[in-house]
Formats: sequence, structure tokens, C-alpha cells
Amino acid sequence: MKIQIIGYSGSGKSTLAARLGEIADIPVLHLDSTHFYGDWQERTEEEQTQIVRDFINSRDSWIMDGNWGKIAPERFEMTDITVLLMLNRWSCFFSAYKRSRKYRNEARPDLGCPEKFDRSFRRWVFWDGRKRARKQSLFDKLNATRGEKVVLKTRRQVKRFVKVFAERFGK
Repeated sequence: MKIQIIGYSGSGKSTLAARLGEIADIPVLHLDSTHFYGDWQERTEEEQTQIVRDFINSRDSWIMDGNWGKIAPERFEMTDITVLLMLNRWSCFFSAYKRSRKYRNEARPDLGCPEKFDRSFRRWVFWDGRKRARKQSLFDKLNATRGEKVVLKTRRQVKRFVKVFAERFGK
């Protein structure tokens, strides 16, 4: 099974990926961790693409979260399930804030960089990452997938999705 999770910043992509990976015992790759390393240093697109291709080519099943569309774009055609998290801005903002408090001055396990919730990131979560073109880009990525497409707009829908997913695996 190959699962791709995309959506707004702070919507819970990494949390959902980790949970589904735990339920189905499938390896998870967080694309933010392929993009950033150290103290928010960035890898080149070529380096990121190589990491992602190595990951997907060495496994029959995988879960990936992140919106980096230029990185190994063939992954979208490979998915059996693609989840698009379209939660409202307040929910995403609150989740990002909560995450920043939880990992204050330390690296998140899914990222490897020290957590931050600075002004530019707050603006991204609340405004810039929600512009019409950005939203269209997310739907374009969803439509590029070949498998089942799932759009979740509330935390309740996410919980229900996880419950149904767990039932598929007898958990």
C-alpha cells in the first residue's frame, strides 16, 4: 500500500502519517525531513528527489507526507490512497502553535530541526499558505494521483478516517 498525505501547514499531515504507519506497520517518510536538515538548512531539489526515490524504490509499501510537488513527482501516480487535509485556518494555526510549545527549543522527531513558530511561519499558516493558487496546487496534486482520493476538512473526519483505516488492518 502506498499512501500520500498532503494539505495545509499545521493540518496534521505528519501526525496522520505516523499514526497510519503505526497501524499498518508501513515505513513513513516525512518530506520536510528530506528538505530541511540541521538548523533549517535546505537540501537541493536533486538531493531531495534522490532521497525520496531511494525510499519509494526500496519498498513495496510506504507512507509519505508533504506538499513538495517538484520532488519525485512520480510518487503521486504511484499512490493507492491520497489524503488531502483541508482543515480551517484556526485549527491549523492552533495545532502549529501547540506543536511549537511541545517541541520548544528541541527538534521534532519527524523533522530533525528545532521547532519554531516565528512571524513568517505564523503568516504562512494563517494567510500565505492559503492563497487561491496554493489551494489549487493542492487539488492539482490530489488529481494527479491514481488511487483513492480522500479530502478531510475537520479533525472529526480525520479521526473517523483513522478508525476505518485501523479496522481494515484489524486493529
